[in-house]
Amino acid sequence: MPHSHDTAGMLPPMPSIPIAATRRQWLRLALAGAGGAAGLGAGAPAWALPQRALAFPRDHGSHPELGTEWWYITGQAWAAQRLWGFQITFFRSRVEAAQPLQSAFAAKQLVFAHAALTDVQGQRLHHDQRIARAGFGIAEAAEHDTAIQLRDWSLTRSDATGPGSSRYAAQVRSSGFALDLTFDSTQPVLLQGQAGLSRKGPQAEQASYYYSQPQLAVAGHITVQGRRMAVEAPPPAAGGISGAGGTGGSGGSGMNGGPSTLANRAWMDHEWSQALMHPEAVGWDWVGMNLADGGALTAFQLRRADGSALWAGGSVRAAREQNAQVFTHDAVAFTTLRHWRSGASDTRYPVEWRVQTPAGTFTVHALLDDQELDSQGSTGAIYWEGLSELRSTDGRVVGRGYLEMTGYAKRLQLG
Repeated sequence: MPHSHDTAGMLPPMPSIPIAATRRQWLRLALAGAGGAAGLGAGAPAWALPQRALAFPRDHGSHPELGTEWWYITGQAWAAQRLWGFQITFFRSRVEAAQPLQSAFAAKQLVFAHAALTDVQGQRLHHDQRIARAGFGIAEAAEHDTAIQLRDWSLTRSDATGPGSSRYAAQVRSSGFALDLTFDSTQPVLLQGQAGLSRKGPQAEQASYYYSQPQLAVAGHITVQGRRMAVEAPPPAAGGISGAGGTGGSGGSGMNGGPSTLANRAWMDHEWSQALMHPEAVGWDWVGMNLADGGALTAFQLRRADGSALWAGGSVRAAREQNAQVFTHDAVAFTTLRHWRSGASDTRYPVEWRVQTPAGTFTVHALLDDQELDSQGSTGAIYWEGLSELRSTDGRVVGRGYLEMTGYAKRLQLG
């Protein structure tokens, strides 16, 4: 399928970078070209993160003492009688080797951003990326609250009334598309793992602080090729979601409830860590699904090079609950049902999965096979991230959200 890709807003010209370069190699060159130090996370010690109570709004902000952090919003919206999927992600990375340097120009923190827009009816993916070192009014990730700026891209949070008490505002400008969207919380913050400390491997240091805000209400505008379109209610024929109000999968999932269209809903993840991945892990598969009855389902696995699961987890939360049911690592299983091969990278991705959880067994179906993102100009990864449906064992659509798959093109490097 056709892609639209813009590389404006990158760092100043640097030496040529081999297409197969790893994220670390790219950053060494990038930082050298920017006059900073090299080696993202190089020499950073790994330690077990302490269990602590997350405190808001402070923990909505950045945590520059830790190596890796991201704020991630995905969702779906109707505009101009078409269904659109979107991804907006801001990353912060600590450059350990630069921390002792006294120069104001030292690249002690890097800020990256990815944005993507899926035109479901048009079968087209638009995407773009940005990178800059923090400071000088170019890139910032505030500590007191979510307030991230990367040139003309931004993500901010403000207090609002109602459950969750948050309104996020995102602005993305690219040559082929733009996103000017707001996201209002409709539910309390969902603490993943054990009260916000989420294990990602067999060793204690493989963990992250992690919370989600599912079922965000979406408003604003989407612009494609100069055409500005307001987010709107879906047409009647498309507004409902089959199976709404039914049981989500095989087994009791707690997903019974009133019908919901799932139109104009988003999901926010905020995660930060020092040593997220086990040495044997090459990547992960993750789903975050807003459920038709107002609930939320998360499931993930970290994979070894042979495709076997090294670690897994997730959670489910009913619509009117504050706390989630957390899945143990041995209670979640991913099984591939269908593959798609990228014509751009020749990478083979599973685009249909069977996911077994304590909340039930589901299938995850990509709404467009070609939702691969080449971010070698920022984070160095080629990965798949796209709008997908969640279906029950009898084929009913019980949720929509995003599927993310990393480490298929090459091993994912985090620090």
